[in-house]
Amino acid sequence: MSNSMQAQLRVEPPNWWVGMRNTRLQLMLYGEGLAQYTPGLNYEGVSLMAWHPGASDNYLFIDLEIGSAASAGTFVIDLRQPEKKPVSITYQLKNRRKPAESFKGFDASDAIYLITPDRFANGDPNNDIVKGMREEKLDRKNDYGRHGGDIEGIRQHLDYIEEMGFTAIWPSPLLTNDMPEASYHGYAITDFYEVDPRFGNLETYQELAKEAAEKGIKLIMDQVVNHCGLYHWWMEDLPFPDWIHYQENFLNDAPFTVTNHRRTVNQDPYASHADKQRMNQGWFVPSMPDLNQSNPFLATYLIQNSIWWIETLELGGIRQDTYPYPNKHFMADWARSIMEEYPNFNIVGEEWSYNPLLVGYWQHGSRTTDGYASHLRTTMDFPLQRTLVEALNTEEEWDSGLNLLYEALANDFYYPRPMDIMLFGDNHDMDRLFTQLGESPLKMEMALAFIALAPRIPQFYYGTEILMENSAKPGDHGLIRTDFPGGWKGDRKNAFSGKGLSGQELKMQQYLRRILQFRKTSRALTKGTTLHFAPEDGIYLLLRQYNDETVLLLLNKNEGSVKMETSRFAELGLAGKELENLVTGEVITWDTEIEVQNPGAYIWMVK
Repeated sequence: MSNSMQAQLRVEPPNWWVGMRNTRLQLMLYGEGLAQYTPGLNYEGVSLMAWHPGASDNYLFIDLEIGSAASAGTFVIDLRQPEKKPVSITYQLKNRRKPAESFKGFDASDAIYLITPDRFANGDPNNDIVKGMREEKLDRKNDYGRHGGDIEGIRQHLDYIEEMGFTAIWPSPLLTNDMPEASYHGYAITDFYEVDPRFGNLETYQELAKEAAEKGIKLIMDQVVNHCGLYHWWMEDLPFPDWIHYQENFLNDAPFTVTNHRRTVNQDPYASHADKQRMNQGWFVPSMPDLNQSNPFLATYLIQNSIWWIETLELGGIRQDTYPYPNKHFMADWARSIMEEYPNFNIVGEEWSYNPLLVGYWQHGSRTTDGYASHLRTTMDFPLQRTLVEALNTEEEWDSGLNLLYEALANDFYYPRPMDIMLFGDNHDMDRLFTQLGESPLKMEMALAFIALAPRIPQFYYGTEILMENSAKPGDHGLIRTDFPGGWKGDRKNAFSGKGLSGQELKMQQYLRRILQFRKTSRALTKGTTLHFAPEDGIYLLLRQYNDETVLLLLNKNEGSVKMETSRFAELGLAGKELENLVTGEVITWDTEIEVQNPGAYIWMVK
């Protein structure tokens, strides 16, 4: 190995920790001719168990046992080959900064703020363009180009996030995406251990995690194990002939095979092998090679990568992209490995299905006929999201309007833990909620109130609080991920300060802030039981209760003033009690009849 190649030698994971529950560690070494070398080491508590040359001559995988006698420090791995100069690698073991049990994941007590970093705030213009990367241009007028938002931009606005009442942030992936176009979104990762320099660096990412934690805000990392970017560094020299799916086709420039997106094959007892294979092995898009987690070295690599980031950033959770697309048994191993190491952690998996049976299948503890145990605590509630929008957009009939919402929530009998499911109004891949609701502020208020008060983990997309929309181009991902006003120097509007916002935008921002700040301290909303009544005459009532705290949500779709008879709600025991409106502060007495003067959402705290 030449000196220049030794300088380029890659070791992943780049470091590890003592005191891990799983004492096994597999290192992937990459460098010129490394498969021909024999490793050796001498460090107390660390044992060399085995080594495996890759099919490519430039890979060597080393299995280590990090025993209880191992202490933090550095040790040398000697690589030797007859008639060649030996190579020495210095590897570091660190002490864990906190015990595994104290890694507390997000739950129903949190309100999550989803951020597309490139479009949120440009905190450091110096990293806008990084020479040598495949996409160097910055163009805020191009919906699919890079706009310059970064980690520093999120860090500088943690005060805003805290003041809004959010207790967790979920930025879309921040790792290197050295792709020639549309690299801003982050989902075509080209280095699983490197922060994209246009977003910052590892130190910036760690500083964000640290400062967020000081404000009581958890950091959720968006991870991708299904695929990588076409320009990932290993695509020019793959370790084994089965590292990616359809690898031979790729190497021979044959047309790629796209996944059929038939996610039901994971549950369907009648699914054909052909459909299963294409779903699991087909590429998501031509720019994202599909990783083969059935290769044991890649499976270990991906599991260790997730754990490395949890320790390095002291994460408060992981959001796993395209959850049903990889091999489902690998996904169970992946989730189990993380949850066994961090028993109080949490992971949410993306299953974009509107069928609650399919979503529920992935939640650990579900009644699966095939015996599948996912070890996944949280799934995303796409079914209830769609139903919420449809319920607000359709007229009140027996099988439409708020009745849809009532019946959809009744599906909770199927979920092992409904309050561990994540509900949202929109995200980075779908039309803005304001657009979905026909740009109706009234419907927005009802939707946001329901998301915040339902027995779920609520998630909100950045800009939802100020009525950001994409109505000019429905379905357009670039426009959905519009710049947050005020995140760039010279912006005419500034949503962080409120400058330039319309009265409507300010009102919605203040509305959500009031609800989320209340939610922080409300045991009824974060731990309480749920009771609801079938909608009648355009009114739907839902109650959350914990000990002596009771919170009511009333959704009213009637135009003009209506009088609501309360006799059918007698079991609530509210007769003669005072109710304070969370938003307006108005106090009413629960009588035999209550006048509801306007359509919208009413959140009442029982005094």
